[in-house]
Amino acid sequence: MKTVTLYTDGACSGNPGPGGWGAILEYQGREMELSGGQENTTNNRMELTAVIQGLKRLKEPCIVELYSDSKYVIDALQKGWAQGWKKRGWIKSDKKPALNPDLWEELLELTCLHTVRCHWVKGHGDNPKNNRCDEMAVEQWKRLRQQP
Repeated sequence: MKTVTLYTDGACSGNPGPGGWGAILEYQGREMELSGGQENTTNNRMELTAVIQGLKRLKEPCIVELYSDSKYVIDALQKGWAQGWKKRGWIKSDKKPALNPDLWEELLELTCLHTVRCHWVKGHGDNPKNNRCDEMAVEQWKRLRQQP
């Protein structure tokens, strides 16, 4: 299987508010930048969307080294929380509803196709690719905020 690296970030102005996401796919020294946004969303939805959109670009099953500054995404995947929420009908262990079940459902389907290895990185830190994803995400929500 090919090994690709996926860097992702999401951003939101207000929570909820206009949001954006950015992703960088890297394979054998080549990079592809992806970004997008939504008018009324949350930061966590944008974090999830960035990962989903990156994985959806892959044309075959891959080993994916995922780098994200979102503890929400990394912990839910790495620690099996999202799988548990799904098994309980999108209910968390504290009996409260899990947020964003539509996006988690899509992401879990994609993680069945690929081997995803999660890596948490400090946001706004020393990782230039994560910082670039943040720039793209912020550009997207700013663009949405300026629309009439």
